[in-house]
Amino acid sequence: MSKDLIFIFEFVSGGGFSQVNIPTSLFCEGFGMLRSIIADFKALGFEIHTILDFRIFFLSKFLQADVIRKIDEHENYLKAFKNSVKICKYVFIIAPETSKILYELTKLVKNYNKIILSTNLYAIKNCTSKLMTYNLFKKSRILTPKTYRIPYIKKQLDKEFILQKFRTLKCPIVIKPEDGVGAESIHYFEKESQILNFLRDYKLNSIKTSYFILQEFIEGEDLSISLIGNQNLNTTPIVLSINSQDINIKNIKSEYFGGYTPLVNHKEITKQLFNILKKINLLKIEGYFGIDFIQKHDHSFSFIEINPRLTTSYIGLRNIINMNCAELILNSRLNNLNNPEINLQYYSNYTRLDFLYGNFENGEEFYEELMPKFIKLIPEFVTPPISLDNSKYFSCFIATKTKDLVSSKIRVNEIIQSMKNLNFNISIPRKIKLL
Repeated sequence: MSKDLIFIFEFVSGGGFSQVNIPTSLFCEGFGMLRSIIADFKALGFEIHTILDFRIFFLSKFLQADVIRKIDEHENYLKAFKNSVKICKYVFIIAPETSKILYELTKLVKNYNKIILSTNLYAIKNCTSKLMTYNLFKKSRILTPKTYRIPYIKKQLDKEFILQKFRTLKCPIVIKPEDGVGAESIHYFEKESQILNFLRDYKLNSIKTSYFILQEFIEGEDLSISLIGNQNLNTTPIVLSINSQDINIKNIKSEYFGGYTPLVNHKEITKQLFNILKKINLLKIEGYFGIDFIQKHDHSFSFIEINPRLTTSYIGLRNIINMNCAELILNSRLNNLNNPEINLQYYSNYTRLDFLYGNFENGEEFYEELMPKFIKLIPEFVTPPISLDNSKYFSCFIATKTKDLVSSKIRVNEIIQSMKNLNFNISIPRKIKLL
């Protein structure tokens, strides 16, 4: 067994949805993270193994992995996952916290006595629950939105409880699963009528979660922190970057499209956050993780949740930092991280683009001949243009690398124009604004 052999697994593209349709938005983020982290560990000299769903196996040519195992239709990915874990010394997992998926996979790897380079079990167990995170923030005496677990009545969310809290809070609310999920599962309400329509139409049995929470909505700018934790440092985690999040709310549903990093005033905000982070007991969290927070209109911060895993912002972070992020992750998990000097040298806008491609006639021709040309023309593609339902609707994920934020956003608009010139009809539910 090679000492430098690592198995890198991403749930969405690695067979976790082999029995159902793959959500395009989640796939674009997941494959983008997989491709990015593989490239970074490859640069460190690792031999890399991974697995891919049969429907997107043609994308294997874009991964710098040495061994890529295909998960066939109706095959349970878990068997291939276990076999890959057994022959590797190191394992890195990218998976959702929902339904304890990330926890159970990490626990399985730990039981095989492998070195886990993704976030540790303690962090996953204690940060997956939004209520536990809320209580941690409250105990640390830092600002966080009021949060309540919604009770059930006859296997349905308690309507009167929700309405009573909405009236008491006297502000918009959000309802979301209690175990960590993406923005797509967050619902936003300004009126009682919206809540009543949601409760009437929403099918609880379609969501694989035990509980939902109600949370007051905090107005402000959606931000996140990318961090590296290490117990040996016996101090606050190392702040890698402060990121802006692009979250769109439309018809009570929210959707995440990416963001940009770092903030123009990231040094100032990092200093402010450092004093706040010292109040939170984060010492037992190892590896890469993120914290979502809001910068309110009065410039104070309200902390929302902790993400005990690789986050989408990694796709942009790796383009701006002066170090290989995978090396930081490796050293943190091997207790060799000794206060590295972090410098952010570039700016990156990382975003999902959705579009209609009118010339699509032959799927094989598109992916075999046209896609490589698109990637050569636009190297910012992290997840290439893909249609998961064989329609003319495509999505991709891009990440820029420029000297300043204005240039980064200009480059996004240049990419959009280039794709229009190639007969793509870009459909963006929000505008990429220039500063």
